[in-house]
Amino acid sequence: MNEEKKQRPRAFRLDSAAGPDFVVEDRPDPYEAEAEALAGDAAEQAVEAVQGRTILRGTVFSWSGLLFSALGGLASFAFALWLNSLVEALFARSETLGLIGLALAGLALLALLVLLGREVKSVFRQRRIASLHIALARAHAADDREAARREVAELAKLYEKRPETAAARKKLAELRGEIVDGRDLIDIAERQLMPPLDRAARGEIAAAAKRVSVVAALSPRAVIDVIFVAYQALRLIRRIAEIYGGRPGMLGAWRLARAVGSHLAITGSMALGDSLVQQILGHGIAAKISARLGEGVLNGMLTARIGLSAMAVCRPMAFVAQKPPAIRDVAPFLFGDGGAGAEAPRK
Repeated sequence: MNEEKKQRPRAFRLDSAAGPDFVVEDRPDPYEAEAEALAGDAAEQAVEAVQGRTILRGTVFSWSGLLFSALGGLASFAFALWLNSLVEALFARSETLGLIGLALAGLALLALLVLLGREVKSVFRQRRIASLHIALARAHAADDREAARREVAELAKLYEKRPETAAARKKLAELRGEIVDGRDLIDIAERQLMPPLDRAARGEIAAAAKRVSVVAALSPRAVIDVIFVAYQALRLIRRIAEIYGGRPGMLGAWRLARAVGSHLAITGSMALGDSLVQQILGHGIAAKISARLGEGVLNGMLTARIGLSAMAVCRPMAFVAQKPPAIRDVAPFLFGDGGAGAEAPRK
């Protein structure tokens, strides 16, 4: 073999050997991507678990339910007997007073029936959103084209009266028959429909966290902190539910609060690496300045964490194409950051 034709080892610079058009692709770490996927699957399983256990649960016999039903029935009978005796007493005094009392009792009964109807409607609407969330997640996992088209149409119908989603719904109607892959259709629906709603929810979380942190830092009594934090948490859950299409009444808000509490209990260990260290550090730095300021920071972070759980439970679809926000994204002022992190699509 001719020695001159042998290839000798040579060294190249990647930024100059292939010319100016040469691009080195920054590929993500496969282990990191797998860890994010597993964390996302666990978070979605937690959401579906709490939705099935609280929002989607039908009427099931339980001793506690039987107790409250019996007590409620007795209270209703007692109120009806008292109202009947009141009307009879008014008739005994004067027929005019009796008629006025009867009319007022009828108006009260009508208002009660309307409120009960709203409660039932709000519960079924929240069940519809939870069912849609689970159906979209399963269609995405199975890459089911027909199911994806059906559920995306249901998602668009859910927001047909929301003007901020008009352009997105029009775009989805144009693409629904063109997209072949069901998973891609659901991703497009999330990118088109969810960002304005997510921004509104994040704004509510930021405002609530700011209010709680300020009040907790300035209030003279701990009991005021507890009452204000509880009130803001319930108000935040209801507002986020309304943003994503729910209209919770008293019973619906109670179910949502239970769902958010269950989600916090399940995902507490998942949030350790994300926010616990930041919370401890933030509290330590703030506590050096003022003990009340440190308590305000922690209460604000707790409120933000409740808001994020409410987003996960009330959102009609899982975070797949979009990255789920963290506490630092919705309340950067608690960490001393100047602005909120931008929403980034999941790769």
